[in-house]
Amino acid sequence: MIGALAVLLAFQLTGEIAIRWSGVPVPGPVVGMLLLFLALRWRKALPDPLRATAETLLSHLSLLFIPAGVGIVQHGARLAEEWLAITVALVLSTLITVAVTALVMQTVIRWRRGAPHDG
Repeated sequence: MIGALAVLLAFQLTGEIAIRWSGVPVPGPVVGMLLLFLALRWRKALPDPLRATAETLLSHLSLLFIPAGVGIVQHGARLAEEWLAITVALVLSTLITVAVTALVMQTVIRWRRGAPHDG
């Protein structure tokens, strides 16, 4: 598990370095995750230790929401003052995320079936 965690952190670090070096406005962990995805696609297999570590991390994913919950409690007054803007931003970002996810899913399904694209 330590080795797999080291692999995950190494890809995250690589993403952070790439972002700091290039100045692209994308979070470093996102780039690291993309690099890990590409490495796994190139390798054409997911190593068992990495799979076990990822499943363990995902099973405790709810722990990652504790800092967000603490932030909500700490900034309760500010949230009360700016509730309308926050609500609009949350609703719009959720709708955009759902739409983009649906489009990506359609594209992936077509790609996996080998069907030509409509447009």
